[in-house]
Amino acid sequence: MLKATETILEIDLSALGHNYHYIKSRLKKETKVMAVVKAFGYGSDAIELAKELVNLGIDYIAVAYVKEGVALRDAGIKAPIVVLHPLPINFDILIDRCLEPCLYSTKVLNHFIKIASKKNQIDYPVHIKFNTGLNRLGFWKNDVDRVVKKLKETKALKVISVFSHLAASEDLSEKEFTLNQIKTFKDISENLIKSIGYKPMLHICNTSGILNYPEAHLDMVRSGIGLYGFGNSEKENKNFKPVATLKSIISQIHIIEKGETVGYNRAYKSELESSRQKTATIPVGHADGISRAYGNGKGWVTINSQKALIIGNVCMDMLMVNVTDINCNEGDEVIIFGELHTAEDLTEQIGSISYELITSISQRINRVICRK
Repeated sequence: MLKATETILEIDLSALGHNYHYIKSRLKKETKVMAVVKAFGYGSDAIELAKELVNLGIDYIAVAYVKEGVALRDAGIKAPIVVLHPLPINFDILIDRCLEPCLYSTKVLNHFIKIASKKNQIDYPVHIKFNTGLNRLGFWKNDVDRVVKKLKETKALKVISVFSHLAASEDLSEKEFTLNQIKTFKDISENLIKSIGYKPMLHICNTSGILNYPEAHLDMVRSGIGLYGFGNSEKENKNFKPVATLKSIISQIHIIEKGETVGYNRAYKSELESSRQKTATIPVGHADGISRAYGNGKGWVTINSQKALIIGNVCMDMLMVNVTDINCNEGDEVIIFGELHTAEDLTEQIGSISYELITSISQRINRVICRK
């Protein structure tokens, strides 16, 4: 394990492999896996993770936007890449770089047919999304006939998959809603397949769907957060290993007398009666993704295996912690989150989720690839 001498995000490819194989162990042999590497690989390194996933045998890769797919192609990734939220302005480059679009509305479908036809495409691979309750993107159930009519009017497109997205698969109190989503999707798919005369791949499960609804694995599943080490429940988290560890160092230690304050707006005031307080300054702040919601007793870092509470307001490039009872020195390593105290543990302190923290880690922080 690399000892930090500055703020770094350590990315463990062995943990990625562990998570991938665990997810595969929950599936039938024939069920394919789509790995979601949008948002810089959930804040890590999309290119390095995509390369490793290809080596592991991933079937599909998914990104949110065309620009993300182009970056993977430029890095030499040849695996099928689905763009989950393409915008019409990027359809030309999407086709030029052999990316596969998710088509989710009549406007988007019509525009893509126009561009694909103009480029003389035949059976260009596309993925049709239906909305079954998340109410974010997707055609409605009553749009099936309209979609089929458009597909039959052109030879430019070939539907590779039909999919939807579960809204609350991690929340078992919403099981009835989720089962209804799954049923609705199966009804939609059956109708569409019958009308177009061939069977695309079907998929609806995200990570929590994979873990909680095996009956809905269908032809393919999609995993994002699971690959990065989180199972969305205390029980399942034990089966995953966080891929990313955010490390830093102690830049300076201060001795604070009673009544002195720490940080902007004097947000923290020392109240110790009998002894002086010791604080450590760490070179990571809200410009690096550590929200100002932390501080003043909310959240902690780990120094020499001990928790050090974040005090005062988090600064743009620094934060301060209480190390009064910790034997430490300037230059010592600091773990902001990792395998022992995870991003999920930290975000619980401010009512947030692991997704938000790990995807917020600034690109100015060096990524260090390793295998533990």
